[in-house]
Amino acid sequence: MIDVFINVILLAFLAITAVAIVRMTNLFAIIMLFGIFSFLSAAMFIVMDAVDVAFTEAAVGAGISTALMLATIALTKDHDEKQSVSYRPWLPLVVVIATGAALVYGTLDIPTFGDPDAPTQTHVAPYYIERSAPETGVPNIVTAVLASYRGFDTLGEVVVIFTAGIAVLLLIGGRRRKSTAVRDEREENDA
Repeated sequence: MIDVFINVILLAFLAITAVAIVRMTNLFAIIMLFGIFSFLSAAMFIVMDAVDVAFTEAAVGAGISTALMLATIALTKDHDEKQSVSYRPWLPLVVVIATGAALVYGTLDIPTFGDPDAPTQTHVAPYYIERSAPETGVPNIVTAVLASYRGFDTLGEVVVIFTAGIAVLLLIGGRRRKSTAVRDEREENDA
């Protein structure tokens, strides 16, 4: 009973945070709310006993992403551009609602949480439990799955995160180098 109460509370906080993000116009506040949303998601993963996923969500979602977004705001200029024509995003709203409805419809066939007759419990999990230690030599089953069985997937995910981080650093660093080069050129011309 307490688990259901905690899940409902966390889900309510997630929904409130999501609505607040959509309604906000201040970028700093939006970034802070995204960090809160990531921490709430990490708490939800902890309640679902997915501590490894919760750790990743807290580190990447709330930590690195928030720091990169704050650094981007700090390095960009503040432009207050007013729109002369009011803009109503009805088409994007309809697309998002239709996509959300399709995703909810797709989850109707998913087995209930913890169902012992689910395919993952009857086929995949017993295989990993019985064979992970002898096949990989790793005593921790989660580590064996992530590092050995799904090693290429994990490597691909790390490469994507690394590439995104490098791209952001190049974008931010490129702007900074250009402005210092212009400043150095002006100083040479003044001298």
